[in-house]
Amino acid sequence: MDILRKIFICILLTAPSWVLAHSEPVDLDMVHRIRQEGLNNSQIRDISFYLTDYIGPRLSGSTGLNNAYIWTSNQLEKWGLSNVGVIPWGEFGRGWDNERFYIAMTKPYYQHLIAVPRAWTRGTDTLVVTSPVLVDIQDDSDFENYRGKLGGKVIVTPVTSNPELSFQPLASRWSDEDLADLARYPEVRSPGQSQARSSDWFAQRALNQRILQFVEEEGALAMLYPSGTFGAIRSHGTGYDLNVQPGLAQVDMTFEHYGRIVRLLEAGIDVEIELDIRNRFLYDDPAGYNVLGEIPGTDRKLKDQVVMIGAHLDSWHAGTGGNDNAAGVAVMMEVMRILKELDIRPRRTIRIALWGAEEQGLHGSRNYIRENFYDVSDGGRKPGYDDFSAYYNVDNGSGRIRGIYLQENDALRPIFETWFEPLEDLGVSTVTLRRTGSTDHVAFDNVGLPGFQFIQDRLDYGRGYHTNMDTFERMEIADMMQAATVVAVLVYHTAMRDEKLPRKEFSR
Repeated sequence: MDILRKIFICILLTAPSWVLAHSEPVDLDMVHRIRQEGLNNSQIRDISFYLTDYIGPRLSGSTGLNNAYIWTSNQLEKWGLSNVGVIPWGEFGRGWDNERFYIAMTKPYYQHLIAVPRAWTRGTDTLVVTSPVLVDIQDDSDFENYRGKLGGKVIVTPVTSNPELSFQPLASRWSDEDLADLARYPEVRSPGQSQARSSDWFAQRALNQRILQFVEEEGALAMLYPSGTFGAIRSHGTGYDLNVQPGLAQVDMTFEHYGRIVRLLEAGIDVEIELDIRNRFLYDDPAGYNVLGEIPGTDRKLKDQVVMIGAHLDSWHAGTGGNDNAAGVAVMMEVMRILKELDIRPRRTIRIALWGAEEQGLHGSRNYIRENFYDVSDGGRKPGYDDFSAYYNVDNGSGRIRGIYLQENDALRPIFETWFEPLEDLGVSTVTLRRTGSTDHVAFDNVGLPGFQFIQDRLDYGRGYHTNMDTFERMEIADMMQAATVVAVLVYHTAMRDEKLPRKEFSR
């Protein structure tokens, strides 16, 4: 018995870096090295500065996004990544830059108005002074009331809702109770009520499109919309298809300023507006792009298998896209820097993708998958499909990571619970089977590939994303350092384990 005990102790002492008590190995030596590099030598702040303040807005098809392609690819090359490239994913469409914008109310008194032009619309091309007209069209019979009266005017419509007074804090983190609830699998709910609301929404949207077409045909100068509150304007866009002509100038304006104009007009008081919008359309290169780079695998049998990380590089144009999604890009670039700085030799290839045109429908990731893994149009698996292990995505702001969504893949729970154990002091522990959506991991999950988005502290992300206040100041650098450290640990272990991550059953 003493001899067996001695043999067991010798085994433990000769394998100090692997926790043998778990069926899923954890390299604690590497976890320690990643933590030291990620938390003590981070370059997150510098990366974030260049993505926001230096490059500026990164609207799809804009000069700013093109500059981001160049800067990020150069940085990945500087760190020594292999196969770095700015790779086209297909045709995006019309590019667009806003070069000048000014709007103010000059009667009944002067007031600068907080607003932003909608992307891909026309401008005024000069400073104009005009009167706004309140157009109230509830159904098709109302159109004739305004025929011949809208030429050269700025159009507003009645305010049908106002932002509700909120008693919630401006920013928040997940509480222990919140996370415990999130970890529980949700009950299935009846879709009936949501379907009814969806039907109403589509009907109103169709009417709004007819109104827009009508006022444009009548020669209106511009159309204003209420969007955002407390000075935070939420950006929107219109058609960027090359086959569709740029439409009427459209402007999003904070609710408080838009509502004032409407109330003055409803009271019969004359209002005058100054407006100057200069937009430039870009037709030279209609393609969309992704930025790629990798750390090649070293295992003779596994090096062709791929572990991917990513975030979308494009943003909306009212701000500099700090939390949506310079934060995710900075975190994932930092992950690659950490792993490269530690000179790891992964068994599988680790690849980063900075996606284009996520905001317009996950175009960059969907087309990359179509070309490399799975073509949904014909149900055909590509050669890389079977060699794919996992994709990790960050796109919920700059809050620290608290856990992961497993997208209903039960087999993954024990793996991530084990990998999270040495990170619990960083606040990471929650593993939920729930699904989450609305970003690039969905493109992988939809074709049966393991794709994951993280549970992140919410902070004030919901209040600021897509707005003029989505800037460097709203990014929590310390939280992002934690996030990069956590992702680097998961990516390393995914690349080093004997088997690919298990997949859900999938058929198409």
